[in-house]
Amino acid sequence: MPDIEYAFLADAAETNPGHKFHVLGGGITRIGGPSFPLVHAHLALVVGLLVTAPETGRGHELGIVLLDPDGGEVTSAAGSLMAHGQDDGRDNIVTFSVDLYGIRFPAPGDYSFRILVNGSERKRLGLVLVRASGEPGPGIAPAGS
Repeated sequence: MPDIEYAFLADAAETNPGHKFHVLGGGITRIGGPSFPLVHAHLALVVGLLVTAPETGRGHELGIVLLDPDGGEVTSAAGSLMAHGQDDGRDNIVTFSVDLYGIRFPAPGDYSFRILVNGSERKRLGLVLVRASGEPGPGIAPAGS
């Protein structure tokens, strides 16, 4: 089964299969805002999927679930991809990104992104939401704005 070689959150990402990828503001683990619920304008989830040679050329189902601090689902997405690679018997890393717009975080706390491959959780990314004083930062707006 394919595995996750790497996964992280960023402000923005551009990924093209078989090429280098570009990231702005990679490595997000914490977001602060003055009030909750908090709506974050945009996050990019970047994933490097390690696909072994026998799994190349087959379809794979992908799922992403964002859980709140109590384990409830905030949002989710699903899709499929087919990894293509060289015919040299080597494993391949397929990099892709998922743009997440307008996520509404109801309260501060520890959130987590579950990344599933073919129905099995392969990676979990933590994201801490904190109440911060002062003005909202770029891309952060209180709900209802």
